[in-house]
Amino acid sequence: MTQHLKLYINGEWVDSINPQRQEILNPANQEVIAKAPKATKDETEKTIRTAKKTFESGVWSESDPQERSRILLQIADKMRANQEVLVTLEVENNGKTKREAASDVTDAINTFQYYADLLNNPNGQTYEGDDDLQTMIIKEPIGVAGLIVPWNFPLLMSMWKVAPALAAGNSIILKPAGITPMTAVKVFELIDETDLPKGVAHLLMGSGSVVGQTIAESDDVDIVSFTGSTEVGRGIMQAATGNLKKVSLELGGKSPNIIFDDADLRTAVDHALFGIFMGSGQVCSSGSRILVQEGIHDEFVAKFVERAKRIKVGPGNNKDSEMGAIVSEKQMERIVEYIRIGKEEGARIACGGKRIERDGMEKGFFIEPTVFVDVTSDMRIVKEEIFGPVVTIQTFKDETEAIKIANDTVYGLAGAVFSSDQDKAMRIIKKVRAGITWVNTYHLTNVQAPWGGYKQSGIGRSLGTYGLDEYQETKQINVNMDPKPIQWFG
Repeated sequence: MTQHLKLYINGEWVDSINPQRQEILNPANQEVIAKAPKATKDETEKTIRTAKKTFESGVWSESDPQERSRILLQIADKMRANQEVLVTLEVENNGKTKREAASDVTDAINTFQYYADLLNNPNGQTYEGDDDLQTMIIKEPIGVAGLIVPWNFPLLMSMWKVAPALAAGNSIILKPAGITPMTAVKVFELIDETDLPKGVAHLLMGSGSVVGQTIAESDDVDIVSFTGSTEVGRGIMQAATGNLKKVSLELGGKSPNIIFDDADLRTAVDHALFGIFMGSGQVCSSGSRILVQEGIHDEFVAKFVERAKRIKVGPGNNKDSEMGAIVSEKQMERIVEYIRIGKEEGARIACGGKRIERDGMEKGFFIEPTVFVDVTSDMRIVKEEIFGPVVTIQTFKDETEAIKIANDTVYGLAGAVFSSDQDKAMRIIKKVRAGITWVNTYHLTNVQAPWGGYKQSGIGRSLGTYGLDEYQETKQINVNMDPKPIQWFG
């Protein structure tokens, strides 16, 4: 039965006045699983006004940290009790495997747990200066937070924003990606069952050109946090200049994975596979450019291709599936076009390169794990973000060339180094111009660590204490401990 989704505004589930609705598909078989509302500009503006009114009332923004912590833990407990439901929704809506979805749900719950615990830690600073002046540094909620998330991690990316924004005491408006709203809707149903005051959290579905643009432009929104493509992020940043609101952007990547000839080859191959094919390559931090030292290039490619060919692609709800569907037909066509471009540019396909239309996958959006070799840095498939299960493999001679190739990109989100020489690995990783890096592993990270990139991969950081800072203002309060006339004049 197709689910009829609604907007969540001021603590109530409501239909949009817009009669148009977006069909939500299961990318594994194109079945319609829901129909989502498309909020109008007026509805978005009304929601922003409500969020601002609630913020100014102080019902949440002025609540003590312990109360906010208690309610964040309520949300975490509700999500934990509905963990299997959330996993099922994520698989059906996004196309990822159960294993990946289960990991995302666990990480989302841990994010709420982390920020709930963080609120109970001491914070702030005090200084004693001259003339009996005592200075206090405190953190305050920034106001109304507009949160715009992508389709590749519909639940996790949402909660990476929702949890710290609420922890800081803000009112929030979450806009999930138009094609993947299902887990966000479920979480807001759970939030509605907690003690969070009504009017603090809102959920708007709709197009980026209407809902997202209105949030970014609004003078009553104090911060807009966006995760998505660099192109859209640039537009968000431009729209936000009206009231010079704070902007947090986590954008694209074309991340290098550097394999030296002294690396443990079995480990390097295994982690490189995970680095690119996890999430069907639809991950901003994917290691989509593998750089291999000349002496081990042929052996690495042979082992990597052999493993890539064995990856079990299939519907995410199949227990044997290791890589799921591409999220939509539009994204699948984009990936197929880049594969065509790569062949046209002269790169050689070592494996994959085709859409899969067999074994019950005829109606779904599936693409073979694809490996390009004989590539050069000027090729589009090396320079541009493909966002799919497509990887390029290049060679390098020495450390100097490895760093030059690795940093030859407008992006700077992630990167990795594989080497048995720890001194060399640390020397190289420090020279990689990226915000999230690994040595002898890939993708693994913790909620305590900041997430974000250099260059055109974004501005600001999510997670950790840095993630809480994104949603706070810093204020200094100066107190005269011995009030008396200053006698500066006269």
